[in-house]
Amino acid sequence: MTHTILVLDAAQRSALAVTRSLGKLENIRIVSADSTPSALAAHSKYSSDYLQSPSSADEPELYLQWVKQICSATHYSLVIPVTEITSQLLLMHSEQLGDLRLPFANYDTVMSLADKYRLLEQAKSAGVPVPAFRLLSSSADLDAQNMTYPCVIKPCLSRIYTAKGWISTSVKLLQNEQDLQNALASAPYLAQYPFMIQEFIPGSGAGLFCLYNHGKPVVFFAHKRLREKPPQGGVSVLSESVAVDETLKHYAQQLLDHVHWHGVAMVEFRVTPEGIPYLMEVNTRFWGSLQLSIDSGVDFPRLLVQAELGIEGDIPDNYTKGQRLRWLLGDLDSLYLCLKSAAPLSYKFKRILAFLVPSPFNTRHETNRLDDMGPGIYEFKTYLRQLLGRA
Repeated sequence: MTHTILVLDAAQRSALAVTRSLGKLENIRIVSADSTPSALAAHSKYSSDYLQSPSSADEPELYLQWVKQICSATHYSLVIPVTEITSQLLLMHSEQLGDLRLPFANYDTVMSLADKYRLLEQAKSAGVPVPAFRLLSSSADLDAQNMTYPCVIKPCLSRIYTAKGWISTSVKLLQNEQDLQNALASAPYLAQYPFMIQEFIPGSGAGLFCLYNHGKPVVFFAHKRLREKPPQGGVSVLSESVAVDETLKHYAQQLLDHVHWHGVAMVEFRVTPEGIPYLMEVNTRFWGSLQLSIDSGVDFPRLLVQAELGIEGDIPDNYTKGQRLRWLLGDLDSLYLCLKSAAPLSYKFKRILAFLVPSPFNTRHETNRLDDMGPGIYEFKTYLRQLLGRA
């Protein structure tokens, strides 16, 4: 029996990783889709067809109609969105979409982790350390005189769905009252929607990648970020697989067991200089550096499809440590931003050397693959057009 799987949000690098992973499996046919005339995953040889859709972010109602229509015309064994907006939109309206099959827990369970206030309450119940926090229904409830700095202002939702579309929110670190006033002025949604004032935890970030099958843990994976875009913190452009930290695994498992999780999750912590981890948030979908876990021996898309469709397959009990993944064009942007910054010349020189002399024996490129060159060529052409357009 051949299973046809629809991979949405095909412009994302994680969608390309899903397409390449599943497209290599026997009796699996991949159809990719996004709102642009073409997209990154569509140029993979493992995508047998590409569909152009409305935008799930800008045209949510049209998008839902489109999904219902194409799923009525063609049976898809599984539909895999990889962005927060698309996955939440489809889960939110799953009843009106018929027998659409999504590889997630139900909507309420997903939102119990995606909503940052509900997440921290769940974590407290599960015995997972969290920063001190307090919930405010809107900025009208804020007492600026009783603030303790530094602290973090954190909206409960990263994306807020409204009748007029989606609102994107952001987390801000506040060092003083002026930062607070600037944050309130730059984020008018804080006057209407709930947010938290959260204790600032010094230290560094650490994440754990997990797959669960109806409340049961299947596999865990970890990596560290070596370079990011922008350089001071952002999207990973060079990352390396590392061993799973047993303390983080213990806390992640306590949380995910508590909510009877299903599907993939990225559980993010902040670890103090003393080594104490505090839960920050949970990403309830595939993450940007997904290809690294696949290259290291933990093929999350394949394992997820096995669990969803009842296909037999091996579950790895270990994976390669020290495997690196490089997003070349993102790394180039990161280097450019570094050279533009006020960093010392000695540091800039080291960054140039690091860019030009990568580790060739344990580094693979995320989009540029000799056995599937289409996405890399497409990405480079798109990058050049955007660069010339800015010029």
